[in-house]
Amino acid sequence: MSAPVLWQNLTWEDVAALRDNGIRMAILPVGATEQHGPHLPLGVDTLSAEAVAHGASALTGIPVLPSLAYGCSLGHSPKWPGTISLRPETLSKLVLEIAEWLNTAGFDRLLLLNGHVTNWAPLRCGLENIRHTYPNMRVALRSIWDISDEAHRRYHEDAANFHANCAETSLMLALHPELVRMDKVVDEPDRSTGCFFAYRVNDESVHGTVGTPSQAEATAGKNLLDLCVSELAQQLTQALTEATPLERAGITPPPF
Repeated sequence: MSAPVLWQNLTWEDVAALRDNGIRMAILPVGATEQHGPHLPLGVDTLSAEAVAHGASALTGIPVLPSLAYGCSLGHSPKWPGTISLRPETLSKLVLEIAEWLNTAGFDRLLLLNGHVTNWAPLRCGLENIRHTYPNMRVALRSIWDISDEAHRRYHEDAANFHANCAETSLMLALHPELVRMDKVVDEPDRSTGCFFAYRVNDESVHGTVGTPSQAEATAGKNLLDLCVSELAQQLTQALTEATPLERAGITPPPF
């Protein structure tokens, strides 16, 4: 595995060379700064998305943009200090403005790589705005736990509405063990099961965790990271040259 291609470390000539050599795609990791129970750091979602993005970049040569470390974390409430949230409309507008500059530089493919559950809706709105404003751009939205069916299973096996759970804790043990405080771990069940309404985390959890982080292991985290990286790299390799459905079918629509 080679090193990831990090946008912030490139010169403008490096960026132009990437584009001219056929790499006209970029990855934008989108995380959050929010409470993750008493045992995990506030940057879990950013660090997780960034690690997957960097691994996939090393395998594909697709550059990774500087991560967005703030997301839509309103549901974590002010109960636990440390959370800093954007409004959903702010996050949606941020990705549109980033896409504007990518498009101007000749990068017409963008992956929004999400690391926080409630970023999905504003990022989907951002995707809609991007493809409406810049019809030549192709935009994809993936959450790291939805990269594959197996990744989804591993993330959700101890809690459907997971947070700071076994999977996230295992991943942090693999990436940044020095930031994990296993002596502070508290397991809590998924109390949202069967609820009709959507509740804030402080109405569901006492300590801010949902799942069984006590079962976390660094080996499981490394295996999860490797799975997400390899699956995403395969998808990105195809995405670099993906044609539209009509193009793949050999259909040229009539002008209107």
